[in-house]
Amino acid sequence: ELQQKVEETELLKMELQMLETERVRLSLVEEKLMDVLQLLQQLRELNISKRALGKILLSTLESCRDPQPGKAHLFEVLDTLYHELTSCKLLQSQPLEKAQSCQSLSNPLVISC
Repeated sequence: ELQQKVEETELLKMELQMLETERVRLSLVEEKLMDVLQLLQQLRELNISKRALGKILLSTLESCRDPQPGKAHLFEVLDTLYHELTSCKLLQSQPLEKAQSCQSLSNPLVISC
């Protein structure tokens, strides 16, 4: 009886550790997604063309076609998209004041279509 309780406790500890690991992974994905959405909002406000945005997205998808082993594919795509967006010349030529004002919006992630 006692041995069974010990085994159950160990199983619960392992499950808790797996859940914590998953929570951390999801938190990292959420942070990266928020960063990507913020960059998209800034580009929208700078009137980026749909064609340029499409090229960035296609470039991202092309470079993430073959997932790297040991790396979550979703996070890899978001990370690559983030780097593609940050290298956009339109964002790089944006004045510092404009970048800061975009980040201080009350809800910078609301994107109206």
